[in-house]
Amino acid sequence: MSVAYAELQVTTYFSFLRGASSPIELFEQAKALGIEALGICDRNSLAGMVQAHVAAKETGIRLVVGCRLDLADFLPVLVYPTDRAAYGRLCRLLSLGKARAGKGKCHLLWEDLVAWGEGLLVILLPDTADDACALHLRKLKDAFADRAYMALTLRRRPNDQMRLYELANLAHQARVATVVTNDVLFHTHDRRILQDVVTCIRNHTTIDEAGFARERHADRYLKLPAEMARLFSRHPEAVARTVEIVERCRFSLDDLAYQYPDEVSVPGQTPQQALEALTWEGAAAAYPEGIPPEVRNILTHELALIGRMDYAPYFLTVHSIVRHARSQGILCQGRGSAANSAVCYVLGITAIDPARTSLLFERFVSEERREPPDIDVDFEHARREQVIQWIYGHYGRNHAALTAVVTRYRAKGALRDVGKVMGLPEDLIRTLSGQIWGWGRKLDEGALNETGIDLSDRRIRLTLDLARCLIGVPRHLSQHPGGFVLTRDRLDELVPIEPAAMDARQIIEWDKDDIDVLKFMKVDVLHWCWPDGKGGDGSCCRLISPPAGWACVPACLSRKRRRSIPICSSWMPTRTVTGQGWSGWRCGSSTASPPSWPPIHRTASCWIRPVPITCMGARPSCWRTWSRA
Repeated sequence: MSVAYAELQVTTYFSFLRGASSPIELFEQAKALGIEALGICDRNSLAGMVQAHVAAKETGIRLVVGCRLDLADFLPVLVYPTDRAAYGRLCRLLSLGKARAGKGKCHLLWEDLVAWGEGLLVILLPDTADDACALHLRKLKDAFADRAYMALTLRRRPNDQMRLYELANLAHQARVATVVTNDVLFHTHDRRILQDVVTCIRNHTTIDEAGFARERHADRYLKLPAEMARLFSRHPEAVARTVEIVERCRFSLDDLAYQYPDEVSVPGQTPQQALEALTWEGAAAAYPEGIPPEVRNILTHELALIGRMDYAPYFLTVHSIVRHARSQGILCQGRGSAANSAVCYVLGITAIDPARTSLLFERFVSEERREPPDIDVDFEHARREQVIQWIYGHYGRNHAALTAVVTRYRAKGALRDVGKVMGLPEDLIRTLSGQIWGWGRKLDEGALNETGIDLSDRRIRLTLDLARCLIGVPRHLSQHPGGFVLTRDRLDELVPIEPAAMDARQIIEWDKDDIDVLKFMKVDVLHWCWPDGKGGDGSCCRLISPPAGWACVPACLSRKRRRSIPICSSWMPTRTVTGQGWSGWRCGSSTASPPSWPPIHRTASCWIRPVPITCMGARPSCWRTWSRA
């Protein structure tokens, strides 16, 4: 007979150095085992929830959004929002705790949970059936009534069944329902050793000295529903109650409705009407002798597409930020795929004149892709912080925050940390990690063999194997260089917000890939080392007016950053033997003909020109910009 069971206490590796498996690994294993749903409960965090949401959709296994809260004056609890409003309160609760404790920490009290706990199911996580547990059960019942539960979890200790029996009795006396959990840390038992490694990294110790900081057993993996029913055969009602909780928790991340902030300054205007008014006003200023017919057609086409996609507020926001920066004398310039937009040009965001170039707006915004627009705006490096703080002040800290960046282990860092855990000498770790160059994600066995170290040694071989497993595992959250998420409603009701390492900044717990999944729009406030008019290092920080058809870019940037729009790369400018200038073109294809125009403007080292590319596979609208070094 099949057993209905949902695992409600699952920790992913987004608990940062606690779990040892990714969301997709956990959901794929749950599908293979026939588990109906997984409750993802990372510690004081929702950082991995979007990836869990994606994994749940890919596998067809139900996701129960949850979180483990480690309270300062109460036993740990699992909380699950039953609806959208309860989820918003959970996000604000986590934001409160993170604001108190600082980056990477969370400080919450029992009274905070009670104050923000409406609509949350709460599961107490006791260790022993003592007086403290009985007191906490009574408080939990008084505060949450039928939304209060207590977890029964095997710890594989002496008298474990007696401990469960006593806990169940305490719960019965307090009239609190019990529910079975397995406190999962990894998807299969063979990940236990990696979980030991991340535990040692977190506790700054070696595997030989970790002691009881490690898990006492390898039982913290997903099990068959029938196996869970066998292990808890004395508590069948607690096993069945896992599915009951799943049914009560109807919230999904699909319920999140992102609303971009309104940017209308004239009462009664819609964002689209405001954008159209600014666009035609800007076009009239950009073309004082009259808007060329082809430009008018392009603007009309772009505005219609923006209206259908409902992206007008986004363009208004970027325009507002750029306008403020220029009003303060802060240099700024849009770049990237936004250079394909005539609307961006007449709004003063970019500098590519549609009257002199062939633009393809669909490279920037497309109805087929249905992707949010992404305008990168570079601001003067020394004064960019003024723009960032203006954004916080203008939109409010409850409505604006930077996106996160998930810092993951790469090969060198993984090898160094695992080497320390395994107790390898520092000089040996340095020698091994020194064979890894740059941001590599692989351990090159050949390069390691060149060190002359015996890689067949059991401890060294285990170190290398575990380092490979650790590559790609998240280590912590850091902040995006300048990607802002702005909202009309409270941002901290969509995602928890925490202080960044830098003063007066804050970040959300999701990275740019996560917000792309949820269709949030991001404004990139980046920085540039601006050039002077002589192609210097930017110390003068003043703009110059290039000749017609030319654009000015920093001479100090790398060649890669000088490409305004990345397109066909068959034809590349080549240097002279002395490296002092550009001699012509080279191509990887012998069947293509080189362009007939010069590859570089030779009279101003920091001016570049949009150059059409007509080689194989390139559309006529493709072009590349280059500057001399």
